[in-house]
Amino acid sequence: MSPRTDRPGALHRTPARVAGRVHPPAEQSRLRRQASAGRMFVPSALTILAICAGMTAIRFASNDNINAALALLVAAALLDGIDGRVARLMGATTKIGAEIDSLADAINFGVVPAFLVYLTLMEHADIGWLIGLVYTCAIVLRLARFNTLLDDDDAPAYTRDFFVGVPAPAAAIIALLPVGLQQQFGSGWWTSLPVVCTWLLIVAFLAASRVPTASLKAAKVSPRALPVLLILVAIGAALLVTFPYVLMIIGIAGYAVHIPFAWRSRRWVASRPEHWDAPPRERRAERRAMARETPGRRVIPRRRQTMKRSHARLGLHRPAGTGAITPRQDGTSHPDDTEGSSA
Repeated sequence: MSPRTDRPGALHRTPARVAGRVHPPAEQSRLRRQASAGRMFVPSALTILAICAGMTAIRFASNDNINAALALLVAAALLDGIDGRVARLMGATTKIGAEIDSLADAINFGVVPAFLVYLTLMEHADIGWLIGLVYTCAIVLRLARFNTLLDDDDAPAYTRDFFVGVPAPAAAIIALLPVGLQQQFGSGWWTSLPVVCTWLLIVAFLAASRVPTASLKAAKVSPRALPVLLILVAIGAALLVTFPYVLMIIGIAGYAVHIPFAWRSRRWVASRPEHWDAPPRERRAERRAMARETPGRRVIPRRRQTMKRSHARLGLHRPAGTGAITPRQDGTSHPDDTEGSSA
């Protein structure tokens, strides 16, 4: 019997030893570099596809095909949302990938929405072009600040649960609200030049400001909330197919409503360093407990009004032997006037 097969399991160890002899260290290093390049290709390709989708949206918008342009922008947002996760899952996070992703965000969520709004609602208006430039610059500044905050290793743990300002993808969708309203309801005051310019300025301010907004990266779905979430996903899918712009309006309204709550939550945790490293669920439980224990929040129990008090207030009494209620002549009631009293 061969010495390689005279022991149990030797056949399983042979390929590794043979592989070690066939591939010298230099060859193994080259193979590792090739595997690393292959892993880096997938997330970078997704980012490049997002850029292509965004730029193609401008082409469709210039040809008055707004529906296709908005669909491509949504596709670019979806690709932007998964490229980073794919890179982390594959272990292919690199500095160049982060830079490409940031440049793609500047194009897809800064340049493209400004072009779409300008070509659709503000064409041939100089002030509209100026407002579009302001919006694009605000998105670029917001992305630059986001990149600098990523390198802040001294930031508390709770900061990962919030964005500083409205994220670029959300800002792009919010900026396109006048276009969605026009596609759904036609032209109106919501498509007038002053309203559209004011709306873009508001979105630009929210993107470049330090207003906290919730981050879904650290969000966890409770098993109890999973059925409700699945129902909402089904409703959203139905609206996306039948009334996409209605879904857009509902989503923007819901996002706008959450901003005051996110600001209040961040302010609460920022003023309590002992909760900085606590999970979000524990912080919410602590806030509810503190709200219940607040002296100013007094719960007033409901008082059950007795029949006698109601009768006395109305000046009524029950005659003996009857169940009817009649008023006294003098408008008063006697404490002994009960249903069972008799002469």
